[in-house]
Amino acid sequence: MTIVPDVSNPDAFEHGFPHEVFAELRRDAPVYWHEGDYQGGPGYWIVSRYETIKAISRQPMRFSSASGIAFEDNENFVSMIGMDPPDHRRYRALVAAGFTPRKIAEQEAHHREIVRDILDAVVERGECDFVTDVSAPLPLRVIAELLGVPQEACDDIFEWSNRMIGNQDPEYGSTLEQASAAAQEMFVYVNGLAEDRLANPKDDLMSAILHGEVDGHRLTVFEFDTFFLLLSVAGNETTRNLISHGLLLLLEHPEALARLRANPKLIPGAIEEMLRFRSPVYSMRRTAAEDTELEGKKIRRGDKIMMYYPSANRDESVFENPDVFDIERRHNHHLAFGVGEHFCLGTHLARIETRVMFEEMLRRMDDLEVTGPVDLLRSNLIDGVKRIPLRFTGVA
Repeated sequence: MTIVPDVSNPDAFEHGFPHEVFAELRRDAPVYWHEGDYQGGPGYWIVSRYETIKAISRQPMRFSSASGIAFEDNENFVSMIGMDPPDHRRYRALVAAGFTPRKIAEQEAHHREIVRDILDAVVERGECDFVTDVSAPLPLRVIAELLGVPQEACDDIFEWSNRMIGNQDPEYGSTLEQASAAAQEMFVYVNGLAEDRLANPKDDLMSAILHGEVDGHRLTVFEFDTFFLLLSVAGNETTRNLISHGLLLLLEHPEALARLRANPKLIPGAIEEMLRFRSPVYSMRRTAAEDTELEGKKIRRGDKIMMYYPSANRDESVFENPDVFDIERRHNHHLAFGVGEHFCLGTHLARIETRVMFEEMLRRMDDLEVTGPVDLLRSNLIDGVKRIPLRFTGVA
């Protein structure tokens, strides 16, 4: 079998996800022990098959999130993504009502106004950096409105997000200390807004979080801060990269782009295929809470387990012709949003934002052409895109 790279090292993803390596892992070693010092331990497990990842995700008490959900996490992260039942469900309930399919659908017309405003700013120029000018502003503006953050803070949230999620990338600082500093800057800012919401609650998620209760108690300042960080960062990073990679995939497959222009009703299915084919999140971590077994391998209590969604989404036993980008694929039950206890809270929001963006973009931007290098994020967590220089013919 091919030598498996140390996927804790972001350089393993320098050219994107190593699909060839993971295809071999699925075939020969679907639960693979990677030797090497990791958080004081002797190594970690790499899990690559669809059904195994599903099984792990649906057993949160056996495979815990409370010790961290990524390579660099620690047990001090108290937001709901790093919790197990029943705590996770209690905290999630504080905001779940704001993300129901009905609630999100009610906002579609407004999201379309935001998209049109974003495109108005670039179509006459005929060129842009697609990431900073188009794909990033949409989720930033939407999540800011949902949380109740002034729109003028979107640029700050963008910078804080880049420094936190991009802490392995030299462009954004490349240290955990600088990522922590960005989080602290965000906390100082949002705590100022929180004082006002405590005294004058509004119809926004920030007020719901601050005035909601878990087990009869309101959140502490630190719990509120990390809750806000999760929603603001996760709420913009993943959708930004979904839209960015979606554009790149359509440019790599011009026949698919032509079909979408001819029949926009295919866009929802195309988005699901974008999610499957180039999943925005590489992996999530779990920690074995007890001695157990996976695919015939004995897992010890305390072992770290890395689940790789791009690999699951190319599993040959689940998807026909998994390495083919097919915008009319049927039965596309991908795991890009996770599964089980921690299924992505913003799934419906991400889908509607992305659909509206592609509906409007394909109507108003013709002759799409990438004019320079596409810059990818150096990360072992996110399949991020930093820049896409784009030329096009604008349609008013």
